[in-house]
Amino acid sequence: MDQATNYIQLIYRVIISLIGIWFLSIIWPFISNVILMLIFAFLFTTVLLSSVDALERKIGNRGLSVLTVVILLFGIFGTFIGSFIYQMSQQAKDFSNRIDKETLTIEFTKLGDQVTSSLPDFLQKMISSSGDFAGKLSELINSIIGSLASMAGAIGNFMFIATMVFIFTIILLAEYHSFRKSLVNIIPNKYFEVGLKLIYNIEKSVSSYLRGQFLSALSVAAMSVAGLLILNLFGANLTLIIFIGIIAGLANLIPLIGPFVGMIPAILIAFMNNIGNDVATAHMLFGVLPSPFFILDIILMFLVVQQIEGNLITPALVGKSVGLHPMLVMISLLIGGTILGPLGMLFAVPATGVLKVILKEITFIKKNAHLL
Repeated sequence: MDQATNYIQLIYRVIISLIGIWFLSIIWPFISNVILMLIFAFLFTTVLLSSVDALERKIGNRGLSVLTVVILLFGIFGTFIGSFIYQMSQQAKDFSNRIDKETLTIEFTKLGDQVTSSLPDFLQKMISSSGDFAGKLSELINSIIGSLASMAGAIGNFMFIATMVFIFTIILLAEYHSFRKSLVNIIPNKYFEVGLKLIYNIEKSVSSYLRGQFLSALSVAAMSVAGLLILNLFGANLTLIIFIGIIAGLANLIPLIGPFVGMIPAILIAFMNNIGNDVATAHMLFGVLPSPFFILDIILMFLVVQQIEGNLITPALVGKSVGLHPMLVMISLLIGGTILGPLGMLFAVPATGVLKVILKEITFIKKNAHLL
């Protein structure tokens, strides 16, 4: 009779689980953004919590501590972004004053002739038959500029999400210990110590992961700055190198993406600084491949940084910080990227670390159930 009852309970749990998964799949499109905001807010809260707690112990006011830390952080971040945008706008202004439309067309034509002359004969014929290189390049640039307008909606959506994450972070920082206490209070007495240990280990796993990610981001920023400085030794004439390195490092918080984000402003600056420079226009990568304005050199440098970061630094630093084998870290990143893209890669490792902690505690409960 007991065995039949157990089977009925098992079937009941399976049916309830399937209904729950089905219901979640229906409402997920409507709540996914909110869940994403809360996850980001929790990550920011984990990063800032120790600073808020330390400041609260000194001034004795939780709300003021939260506002001070958050405003200071966003002030630094806003100053950095504002300074970078100002420097880039100055570069663009100097570029527009130095190069008029007619000169730009001449430079594009010269660039097209140089690139075409260095290609094999069959490629030269294909390019010549496809039309004017300078004209097509101008059309491409105009289409890129036109597509920037379509980004307004995406930027607006990003600003809304960023604002909500900011608000959720303030609320979580202000009420974190109350939330934690409420969570602890709902744990049955039988599992109180195990539940408390589980919460502590999850917090530790997430904070360790974030610490590893910041170390990885720091390494990407340092490698990017070093690589750009080396390119300058060969005449790349790049500016805003520190800004580009920091941007690449910050963007690296989404694994494998950061170096490519840093590549874009580097290429733009190389183009603006070197147009009109015959030596830079005629530059050859390894003396073989045409690399006007050192564009291919920049791309290659960031690819090397990405490979070092993705295959050596992140698996080692992040895996060690959450107690995962580097191979498991790589598998987690691949699975997360396949399922949810870059965001999946961002959350794959901490989710795996949390899952490891939960499985470890479940195993402990099963082994010691007779003592509980």
